[in-house]
Amino acid sequence: MFPALGDGWIHFDGGTGMLVPEQVASAVSTAMRAPVSGPGGAFPASQRAESIVAAARRAVADLVGGEPEGVVLGPSASALIARFADTLSTRWTIGDEVVVSRLDEAANVSPWLRAMNRVGGKIRWGEIDIENCELPEWQYTGLMGDRTKAVAVTAASGAVGTRPDLGPITSAARQAGALMVVDATYAAPFVPLDLSTLGADVVVLSAQAWGGPAIGALVFRDPDLLAQLPPAELSPETTGPERLELGPHPYPLLAGLIASVDYLADLDDSATGTRRERLLTSLGSAKSYQEGLLDRLSADLRSLPHVTVLGDAMRRIPSLAFYVDGHKASDVADHLARQGVCAFADPGNCGLFDALGLGEVGGAVRIGLAHYSNSFEIGQLTRILAELP
Repeated sequence: MFPALGDGWIHFDGGTGMLVPEQVASAVSTAMRAPVSGPGGAFPASQRAESIVAAARRAVADLVGGEPEGVVLGPSASALIARFADTLSTRWTIGDEVVVSRLDEAANVSPWLRAMNRVGGKIRWGEIDIENCELPEWQYTGLMGDRTKAVAVTAASGAVGTRPDLGPITSAARQAGALMVVDATYAAPFVPLDLSTLGADVVVLSAQAWGGPAIGALVFRDPDLLAQLPPAELSPETTGPERLELGPHPYPLLAGLIASVDYLADLDDSATGTRRERLLTSLGSAKSYQEGLLDRLSADLRSLPHVTVLGDAMRRIPSLAFYVDGHKASDVADHLARQGVCAFADPGNCGLFDALGLGEVGGAVRIGLAHYSNSFEIGQLTRILAELP
């Protein structure tokens, strides 16, 4: 199912994107062999392009319980967030505010920082609890006011796995009249998503997170909101999702996106019904399976006296970070690589890890499980760390 696993390495680098399933790679290569032209023509190659785009929008909509008319497609989640923030900020002014969080990755924070710098606005920060890496929801009521324009928060941290309780944050955003933007990039591979449950006005996704191609998406809960935005395109007559889409679509990659959502829908062989129904069943099963692996990984690492696992949130995805006493994170990652294990080191001098003060201990190692992770590999990781001199 995952040809890349033939490299013989243990892949705990899932937090940066899973390996690509065979059916996704095949869908991309098949689409590249077929005649596909630009949309708007009366000939088959053009009509094929239009059908691929429409099918990609439906696939993403099925993943989050949205409508295809509200799905914006683009080259990456970070590029789309930046484009969206730029578009929104054209109507903001001095003194307006945006709320972000320390739990979020830089890609979901930097665009809002730049937008506020341009207009002379203010950024307010949701702080984490350094003991358990939770994002206390009670603080958000005090962070918002009548000048709050948007609230950007992650559905799950790719660094420490925390899944914040978005309900109270959403309620506070609505009371303030602010737009709620939820980055579901890291949650999507492991948790059934539903726009109405999330309470988000806009959900951000990256297909690479679940083994898809380099495609990002914004999903608007109310597609009519797109008509209220200044168009990113030069043509003011542009309607629907195309108002935030620039240039021609990479049609073979969109074909891969469709295949990747179908892959998620078929994770559980017993799943039946529509693709949306199969996605809910399969991702529910994946959530349960990954919770067991995460419990094993966390318990094994905490059993090592020289290893400190960061955070202990109640709700999590299968990602965590740790540091080893007396060792820089980069040295630990190099040691793991020499033993055939893929893991990333973060120096701890920016973002979440900076807030935790990890720069003082040499940073942290990030572990991200994937659908192909297993208990044997977790045991290997524990053994290698136990033998670390």
